[in-house]
Amino acid sequence: MNISLEQILPADFSNRSRVWIYQSSRLLSMQEALTLEQLFAAFVQNWKSHGTPVKGYANLIFGQFIVIMADESQAEVSGCSTDYSVHFIKQIEKQFNIQLFDRQMLAFFIKEKVELLPLSQIEYAIEKGFISEETIYFNNLVYTKQELLENWMIPAGKSWLGKRYFKTETSHS
Repeated sequence: MNISLEQILPADFSNRSRVWIYQSSRLLSMQEALTLEQLFAAFVQNWKSHGTPVKGYANLIFGQFIVIMADESQAEVSGCSTDYSVHFIKQIEKQFNIQLFDRQMLAFFIKEKVELLPLSQIEYAIEKGFISEETIYFNNLVYTKQELLENWMIPAGKSWLGKRYFKTETSHS
């Protein structure tokens, strides 16, 4: 997989910029992606924190992940501005008939595409070899631009899944 998020994300945003990732319940079409671009532009232009414009960014990545970022070096994101972004995401859910808040669906990069798997089926998927410790997992809980760059797409074995589902071999003395 040869993906460089550095080329997608704005270079002029601090590495401490806040990040929110919303995973779509399905792959969005090209037409939907083009419509989203317009919605993202309007959202970022109107995003404010206590009346001060938020230096914001929004993009659809891999046709399935909405990434919103706020560079708080100019204005911190307040509760109201966070609510505004959540309201925006809920509007997208309705408009495109998708789910963006389902934390029970996990995303993996398998055979050159994003595959979603319900948490309840993880053990079965591992048992059958569908997922291994090396399978790329999308860790949507990253909090900053730096974490997005370094820890969003990670081997499943290095995520919380590793401790819970993969048996690591230990030396027996």
